[in-house]
Amino acid sequence: MSNTSNNVAGVDNTFRRKFDREEYLERARERERQEEEGRSKSKAKGPPVQRKPLKHRDYEVDLESRLGKTQVVTPVAPLSQQAGYYCSVCECVVKDSANYLDHINGKKHQRALGMSMRVERASLQQVQERFEVLKKRKDLGTFTEQDLDERVLKQQQEEEERKRLRREKKKEKKEKAVEEPEIDPDVAAMMGFGGFRSSKK
Repeated sequence: MSNTSNNVAGVDNTFRRKFDREEYLERARERERQEEEGRSKSKAKGPPVQRKPLKHRDYEVDLESRLGKTQVVTPVAPLSQQAGYYCSVCECVVKDSANYLDHINGKKHQRALGMSMRVERASLQQVQERFEVLKKRKDLGTFTEQDLDERVLKQQQEEEERKRLRREKKKEKKEKAVEEPEIDPDVAAMMGFGGFRSSKK
């Protein structure tokens, strides 16, 4: 009987998992090879994108057009109609003017416009030309007292025109308020009064 117990073959009753080290080493090497190929492909995409250097804005940033206005905010409104400042280039909404300025001067926005954050280096000749332009602008900006008087007079005339228009609007409102709708005298008698005016005379 002792003979049969020693010759039992093919039964694994240890219940332990046995790992094939060679197989797992081969898998690890394959994974490392794939990662290395992925890195080399990402580096070999092509030359980096050449972006233009920063330049001056050729438009005025509008921060005051919606100042002091109330707006109904709904969660289903498109981004351009939500509360805050909308950037059409990046398609995002920024909640206040300080953050909006930070956004339009920031890296993400400038990249979307196709510019790098580097400034073009100016030559001596460009600086001298710029000084000349600024000198000419300063000379043209001088004005006399006559110009000032004309501007003050024009402003006073505009103010008077505004006041006149306001007075006319008030007058029209009063005229509309005085005209009362006519009431049927029979209906007024049934209701117990002769009109909507006070009883005092």
